[in-house]
Amino acid sequence: MENATRKISMSNGCAANGGVTDVYGEGRATEDQLVTPWTFSVASGYTLMRDPCYNKGLAFSEKERDAHYLRGLLPPAVLSQDLQGMGIPVGKLSLYTALGGINPAACLPITIDVGTNNEQLLKDEFYIGLRQKRATGQEYAELLDEFMTAVKQNYGEKILVQFEDFANHNAFELLAKYSKSHLVFNDDIQGTASVVLAGLLAALKVVGGTLADHKFVFLGAGEAGTGIAELIALEISKQTKAPLEETRKGIWLVDSKGLIVSSRKATLPHFKKPWAHEHEPIKTLLDAVKSIKPTVLIGTSGVGKTFTKEVVEAMASFNEKPLILALSNPTSQSECTAEEAYTWSQGRAIFASGSPFDHVEYNGKVFVPGQANNAYIFPGFGLGLIMSGAIRVHDDMLLAASEALALQVTQEHFDKGLLYPPFTNIRKISANIAAKVAAKVYDLGLATHLPRPQNLMKHAERCMYNPAYRCYL
Repeated sequence: MENATRKISMSNGCAANGGVTDVYGEGRATEDQLVTPWTFSVASGYTLMRDPCYNKGLAFSEKERDAHYLRGLLPPAVLSQDLQGMGIPVGKLSLYTALGGINPAACLPITIDVGTNNEQLLKDEFYIGLRQKRATGQEYAELLDEFMTAVKQNYGEKILVQFEDFANHNAFELLAKYSKSHLVFNDDIQGTASVVLAGLLAALKVVGGTLADHKFVFLGAGEAGTGIAELIALEISKQTKAPLEETRKGIWLVDSKGLIVSSRKATLPHFKKPWAHEHEPIKTLLDAVKSIKPTVLIGTSGVGKTFTKEVVEAMASFNEKPLILALSNPTSQSECTAEEAYTWSQGRAIFASGSPFDHVEYNGKVFVPGQANNAYIFPGFGLGLIMSGAIRVHDDMLLAASEALALQVTQEHFDKGLLYPPFTNIRKISANIAAKVAAKVYDLGLATHLPRPQNLMKHAERCMYNPAYRCYL
């Protein structure tokens, strides 16, 4: 990074017989008068990487990487263009632009390579990462700290950093550590939680009652499950004014070892401990459902076919309209299919999933399963942070995003069985979410773009990037 401002010279061409010819064919100098006929300056380091005319990605040779100060800015592999594409960060930023209207020029995809413990990848000739065991402990922490410090120094206080696909123990620690000093957002924890909460708030219009009236059982207690559970508890606390410790008691989590209960607390990781309630140990999901009798069953386990016929039938036996959210993806890992949920509940389940499912016909009625897709939330959420100049992310902003999305589910959507509005209107949805999030940023005194716009909805729409050609007349 420190060499990024240096320049290099590249030869542009010379005549074969000692003379030099410019682009118009006219002689300019003889070889003995000018060793390098003329030069074209190209910046090195990250500025070269940002120039699409010259950036070759992983196709830069070893010598080019040394000469242009690219070490550390590229994965270590040297590959052709056909074998390269950072799928996750590029894909997320593409959605920020397409769905949330974030200018692509303001987006930078980054993959932090700390090696891998996957022996198959280490032996794969097409693997582009560092061929070494993963960095852990202090070495890993120091690398992330150096990165986060550099990001803030280079781009300022208002740069939004989205964490994606970090392992559970790292994800929670990084979010807790840097949320106090940086504008950071973890989509796996916070984005998933916000979109699921939106679906639950919308579902209340069908099943009735408030969130506090319902009991929740989760299958899966990783970053997604605990993130969703915490946001539900926060929303209930906000609505009832009850302490967070109290509102958590209506939410139960089941992991690979069974129901999380207080007797297991000594062996639990820190992010599971708030969900260790007083209860006898239970090993299976079915027994947990039968004992707790939840009104809402949420799957974030990443294990397919775990919402069995017996589990769904049990939910239907003590709920007129059981709410079942099978959130794991891809489709093969979904806890159950839409058809299974509707069939096993005799058409009474309110169902949403993380993976897309086709319409289901049961007893002459067509059900349209909703998809709890994070893309409903994070593009508009990011836009709201950026357009207000937010300097920190607060949980109340996530609640505002959930409430804004839930409000856009109409009776027409409910009649079709949908818990989320159609994606066909996603730009309008994102603008609404951005406006609500920005309003909360201003209310909390965390905005730097002042004064506050009078109409945040119109301001959000004006801030959205549009790739259409402009008229210059």
